[in-house]
Amino acid sequence: MLSPSYLSDTAPGRGARRAPRSWLASDAPTLSLNGTWRFRLSPTAGLDDAIAAPDFDDGGWGTIPVPSHWVLEGDGAHGLPIYTNVQYPFPLDPPHVPDENPTGDYRRTFVLPSDWPADAALVLRFDGVESMYRVWLNGAEVGIGTGSRLAQEFEVTDLVRTGENVLVVRVHQWSAASYLEDQDQWWLPGIFRDVTLAARPADGLDDVWLRTGWAEGAGWIDAEITASASAFPVTLRIPELGVETVWAEPDDVARVELAAVDPWTAETPRLYAASVEAAGETAILRTGFRTVEIRGDRFLVNGERVVFHGMNRHEAHPERGRVFDEEHAREDLARMKRFNVNAIRTSHYPPHPRLLDLADELGFWVILECDLETHGFECAAWVGNPSDDPAWRDAYLDRIKRTVERDKNHPSIVMWSLGNESGTGANLAAMSAWVHARDTGRPVHYEGDYTGEYTDVYSRMYSTVPETEQIGTDGSTAPLLGCTPAQGARQRTKPFILCEYVHAMGNGPGAIDQYEALVDAHPRLHGGFVWEWRDHGILTRTADGTPFYAYGGDFGEVVHDGNFVMDGMVLSDDTPTPGLHEYAAVVAPVRFAFDADGPGVTIENRRHTASTADLRFTWRLEADGRAVDGGALPVPEIAAGSSVRVALPELTPRVGVENWLTVEAVLAAATAWAPEGHIVASAQSDRTPAALPAPTAPRITGWRDAEGTLSLGPAAFESGRLVRLAGRRVDGPRLELFRAPTDNDEGGAFSDPTGSDGSVAGVSSASLWRSQGLDRLVHRLVAVQEAPGALRTVTRVSAANAALSVSVETVWALVGASLELRVEIEPSAGWSTVWPRIGVRFDLPDDDAPVTDAEWFGLGPLESYPDSLRAARVGRYTATIDGLSVPYARPQETGHRSAVRELVLGPLRLHALPDTRGRLPGFVLTRHTPQEIAAAGHPHELPVSRTTHLFLDAAQHGLGSRACGPDVWPAFSLRPEARTLRVRFSTLP
Repeated sequence: MLSPSYLSDTAPGRGARRAPRSWLASDAPTLSLNGTWRFRLSPTAGLDDAIAAPDFDDGGWGTIPVPSHWVLEGDGAHGLPIYTNVQYPFPLDPPHVPDENPTGDYRRTFVLPSDWPADAALVLRFDGVESMYRVWLNGAEVGIGTGSRLAQEFEVTDLVRTGENVLVVRVHQWSAASYLEDQDQWWLPGIFRDVTLAARPADGLDDVWLRTGWAEGAGWIDAEITASASAFPVTLRIPELGVETVWAEPDDVARVELAAVDPWTAETPRLYAASVEAAGETAILRTGFRTVEIRGDRFLVNGERVVFHGMNRHEAHPERGRVFDEEHAREDLARMKRFNVNAIRTSHYPPHPRLLDLADELGFWVILECDLETHGFECAAWVGNPSDDPAWRDAYLDRIKRTVERDKNHPSIVMWSLGNESGTGANLAAMSAWVHARDTGRPVHYEGDYTGEYTDVYSRMYSTVPETEQIGTDGSTAPLLGCTPAQGARQRTKPFILCEYVHAMGNGPGAIDQYEALVDAHPRLHGGFVWEWRDHGILTRTADGTPFYAYGGDFGEVVHDGNFVMDGMVLSDDTPTPGLHEYAAVVAPVRFAFDADGPGVTIENRRHTASTADLRFTWRLEADGRAVDGGALPVPEIAAGSSVRVALPELTPRVGVENWLTVEAVLAAATAWAPEGHIVASAQSDRTPAALPAPTAPRITGWRDAEGTLSLGPAAFESGRLVRLAGRRVDGPRLELFRAPTDNDEGGAFSDPTGSDGSVAGVSSASLWRSQGLDRLVHRLVAVQEAPGALRTVTRVSAANAALSVSVETVWALVGASLELRVEIEPSAGWSTVWPRIGVRFDLPDDDAPVTDAEWFGLGPLESYPDSLRAARVGRYTATIDGLSVPYARPQETGHRSAVRELVLGPLRLHALPDTRGRLPGFVLTRHTPQEIAAAGHPHELPVSRTTHLFLDAAQHGLGSRACGPDVWPAFSLRPEARTLRVRFSTLP
C-alpha cells in the first residue's frame, strides 16, 4: 500500500482543529487519557484504516505507556533512537518522506463521566506527539496534527458518546513536518506528553491573557478575555492586592491600575495568585508584574539592563527522553540557580508548560523558542529551504501562533524566538510580523536574521572574543557576518546577545571569563546562553549488563553525529561538570576586589534588582591550606549595581608558609533552590608576608659515565630509569607530550576570522598531534652519568617517520632527607603546532600497594586548565583516584590540577618547586594512559588497569571551545618550548 498523501502535505494539520489558547488551570472538568494503551508498530506508513473501527480486534497487540517514546520502550522491540545534529535521517526530498516510515498505532477506551455538563463542548488535547498523528474517535476521523512540541486541540463534541468510547491514534515517525524539526537532539517518536479530554463550558472562558506592566512601584493589568457573552459578568480577583474587578460585558474589560505592587524579576520572582471567574468556569493562574522594553541598544526589564547568564535547555532525561518528569525538572532548575544561571533559552521548541511555571516561580529570564529548525538544508546550500517557500507559510505561522498563545501568561518569558538554524526567508519574516502584532510587550529574536530585517535584537552564535568585542565597541566599523556596512551599522544599534556560546562538550569550555569581561566593558552586550545545559545520554546496557550513557551511533543509526549530543554543563546522570563550576565562578552576582596595598576589599553587587540583604559574608585565613582563623565579615546591605569597600579583619599570617585569605558570600537563609550557607561567590587573596624562596638546586660536579643498577637513597635505577622508590615499584619519568584529545581538541570546524588564534578551519589540533606522532613517541637513551649523590640521563624523544625531536635531561640528587628530580625538556627547532602538554609520567604498578587516593596542596578541588581557573582555589584537598577524573561520555583528558605545591600518595610525598619564572607544575593521577583513554569510545570500554599513572605537567594546553566554537586563545595555547620541572620526593614517617 502506498504511503498516505497527507504525509507530504505542508499544511499544519486538518480536521476539527481548534484555535490555540493559553495553558490554564481551571475548574472545568478534564479527564486524563494517560496510562496504558494498546500498541502496534509497523515498519511503513502504508497501512489500512481498519484499526479505526470500534470493534477492531487489537488482542494481538502489545501495550505501551502514554506518555512515552516507543523507541525507549520494549528493549529495542519498537525500534531505536536516532541522533543527528544537522543531517536529516531520511532523504532530502521535501516535502516527501520514505516509505520506510515507522508508524505506531495506539488504541484505548475511556468512559465519559456522567456528571459532565451536558452543554459543554468536548475537546481532545494532545500536548506533544512526534511527528505527525491521525486521530479517530469511535470510528470517525477527528483530524491530523503536526508540530511535535506544540499543543493541539480537536473539537470532538459530536463524536463522544455515553458509555465506552474508543480512541485511536496513528503516529508516523516521518512526515513533511519532520523537515521543520531538525533540531540537534534525538529523534524520539511517539505520544510523549499528556493526552486529555476537556469539557469547555458554553459560558466558560475560551482564553485568558493577563498582560502586566510595572514602573516606579506601580503596576497594571491589561486583561484579554475571550469568551461568549453568556460567560459575563467576569470577575478578576487578586486577593493579596485587594483586586476584585467585575466586567459586566465583553466591552467593559479595561486596564486595572495598581498603585503599589512588587515587581517580578528573575532575582525577585514575585508572583500573585489570580483568578478569573466567568459564569461557567474559573481559571487560576499566577501573575507577575514586569515591563520588557528596548531603549536604543539596551534590553531592559523594569528599566534596568539585563545580562543573560543563560543556558540553552533541551528536554532530556536519560531514561524517559522528552517525557516530562516534574521532580527532575524542578531539581534541574534549582541546580541552575545554585550555579548562578539566571536565564534559559528553550532550545529549540517550547518545553512542557509546567517547566515555565517553575521558571516563573524560581526566577529565570526565558527566551521561549518556537518548534522550528530546518538545519539539514544547509547541506544543500539551503536550496528548497521551507523558510522561503510559500507552500510552507501556513505551517510556519501555525507554529508560532501555537507557541505564543500557549505560554503568553508567563512573566518569565521576556522574548519570543522564531526558531533556530532555519536559514532566512519570507516565512520567518511573516512569523515575526505576526508576533509583533500579537504581543507588543516582548521583542522578537532569531539568530539567522543576520542583517536585522525582522528581529529586535542582534543575535549570534559562537562569535570569537575579538569579533564580539567589535560588535560591542562604539564606533566600530568592523564587518559583521553576512552584513553590508549599512546593515552592520544597524545591527550595532540593537542589544546583542550570544544565543549560543562556549560550547560545553566534554572537558571545557575555556575562556568563559573573556566573554564576561566584554559584557562588563560594553553595555550593548547582554551576555548569552551556553550551549548547552546537559548531556543527552540515554541510559543503556551492554550485552553483559554494564550500564552506560549512549550517544549517536550506539544504536546502529545509518547516519548520526556521534557524541555531539553530549555537550552539556551537566552529565547525563545529573553530575555538574567542572565547566559548570567555572561558569558559576565567572558569572557570580557578587564580585570581590582586594586592595592592592590596603587591608580592605571592595564588594560589588552585580545583580539586576536584588540587594545583598539575603547574603552574609565570611572570611577565613589558611596557612599552607590549613585553617588558622576566620569569622563573619560585617558588610552593609548593597543595592543592585552598587559596591562598597569594607575593612578586612586584622590578620596574623604565619611565617615560612603560604597564607591565603578567602572571602565568601553565602545565603543567609534557605531558599527554594539552595540551603542556608550555600556559597554564591568567593575570592582569594595571597597574604603570604614575603615570597617564599625556592630551594636552590644542588651544584653537582664530577660526572662520569654509568651503567647497570644504581641506588640513590630510597631510589633504585636501571640504565638510568627509576624502577623503585620508597620500597615500591615505580617506572619513570617518561616524557609525555600527548593527552587524550578532548572534544574541543578534536574540533576543527571553527576558526577565528581575524586569525588571531592561529587555528585553521577544518583542521583539529588532535589531528596535528597524531600526524606529528605525539601519541607514539619513542625514546633513545643518549647518556647515563653519575656523581656523588646524583644521577643524570639524557634522552632523545621522537616519533617514527619524524625528524623533529625533544631532548630530555633528568638529574636526580640527594638533598638532605629528600630526593630531588630536575627535568629539562627542550624541543628541536621546527615544531609548527601547539602541544597538548609538556610533562613526565610515572607508572606505579598495583603489585606493591595500589594507589587509592591523593592529598594535595594547590589549586582545587576540581580539575583546572590554563583557560579555566576561575573556580579553582588554593587549598588542601583529598580525593579518591576515581574522584579525580570526570567520566565524560567519550573518554578524554581529565583530572588536571594546576599549581600543585605538595602531593601525597600513600607514604610518598612530593614537593613541587617553581621554575625560574615562578611557575608551578600540575598533576594528573589516573588509572589509564592517554593512549588507552583516546582509544575508548565510552568509559566502560577502558581496559582493566593494574597500574596508576602519575603525570607531572610543566604545562598544559588550554581547553577552548572548538568542538563548536573558537579555538584556545593564544595566551593559553601551549607552543613547543623549553620547560623545567623540579620536584622533591620524600616518605612520610
